[in-house]
Amino acid sequence: MKTNTFSRIGFILAAAGSAVGLGNIWKFPYVTGENGGGAFVLLYIIAITFIGLSIFIAESYIGKEAKANAASSYQVISKTNNKNWRWAGFQIFAGIIILSFYAFIIGWIIEYLIISITGLPTTIKEAEDTFTNLITQKIGTQILFHTLVVATMVFIALKGIKAGIEKLNLILMPLLALILFGLLIYSMSLDSFGKAINFMFMPDWSKVTVDSILAAIGQAFFTLSLGMGIIITYSASMGKDTNFIKSSIFVAIVDTTVALIAGIIIFSFLFAAGAKSTAGPGLVFISLPLIFSEWGIFGQVIAVAFFCALLFAGITSAVSLVEPSVRYLIEKFQMSRIKAVFYTATFLWILGIFALLSMSADYGEMLTFFGKSLFDHMDYLTSSVALPISGFVTCIFLGYFVDKNVLKTKFTSVTSVAVFNIWYALIRYIVPIAIAILFFNKLGLIG
Repeated sequence: MKTNTFSRIGFILAAAGSAVGLGNIWKFPYVTGENGGGAFVLLYIIAITFIGLSIFIAESYIGKEAKANAASSYQVISKTNNKNWRWAGFQIFAGIIILSFYAFIIGWIIEYLIISITGLPTTIKEAEDTFTNLITQKIGTQILFHTLVVATMVFIALKGIKAGIEKLNLILMPLLALILFGLLIYSMSLDSFGKAINFMFMPDWSKVTVDSILAAIGQAFFTLSLGMGIIITYSASMGKDTNFIKSSIFVAIVDTTVALIAGIIIFSFLFAAGAKSTAGPGLVFISLPLIFSEWGIFGQVIAVAFFCALLFAGITSAVSLVEPSVRYLIEKFQMSRIKAVFYTATFLWILGIFALLSMSADYGEMLTFFGKSLFDHMDYLTSSVALPISGFVTCIFLGYFVDKNVLKTKFTSVTSVAVFNIWYALIRYIVPIAIAILFFNKLGLIG
């Protein structure tokens, strides 16, 4: 495989691009709204700092040291070069399953970008019907945009690390920041801005439940693109002079900042219209378009900017999900990049079509098993099972199956002994327990 490494800033932007996605701009605001605002935000920041960042650093270390695909990396740096550890790297398949439905969700965003230009819904019924019809009736539209998104990912992936992924993020991440900054400035002009700030940053501890704590841990874990092989794969292409600790911290800060800014913007818009903060998953596709329509032509401009931001965030994350499988196929089977990209893309494109059909009115019943659609099963299998297991295995691997002295030497070459000791204690004891509790809660075994 052609030598292809990130520049220092390229790695940071690519890793930030993988982390900053729909989870920040779509999921974080509605989960915050459902869990009472400020108290949840504080729990989320704590979870990011001690759980999400710890695993991010762990995956960065594994990738940088192994310089291999995610499936081989664990074996390469284990104490005994045990071949069984290669199974820990098959988290890449969870990423492909996620990408198969992530792609058509990005397609929804493209549809709403068009709707923002041609005419937004003007009543709550119209807003709900627009979204429902897109999912259940407009199969052709969904397949078209799903195909367009996958084709875009193929185009970027074929160009490789430097000319493809790095260049994409060098363009889209600054554009995303610019759009969000513009929307933030506008939200400051609204009377509701102060209310949004209070809601986001004034904790109401009466709203906190065990579910809120677990939701904060889950959001922190999933928002950083952990457990999918992305960070390991990207770190394998990290330059020798890149400080993986500092880069990890910077990415976590960027990711958290984007989520907080998105929350402030969205709640400013909601409160300006007198809407509820507990709109749930439909917040972006039902509540906000209706609010934008009430602002007339200017609302359409805001809507276009907002959905562009969502699209950019989605694309950078989607492209990052392709690379782990591509690198695995190249290194394991000596494939050309062209073949590896097309095999990966074809698989996720087909799987994505089955997933979107499982929510349609015409084919949903055929693709529903045990009371859940194929899409729901895929989402549950990845977010509730595969990703927590992957994070848990990573912690156990570095905490118990990699020589501590080797770890300490590598870490202290770029940071202090105190930082290493804190990280090692977290990765060996605290984080695995937190993930295990989250995992069993997701399975419904504890409440």
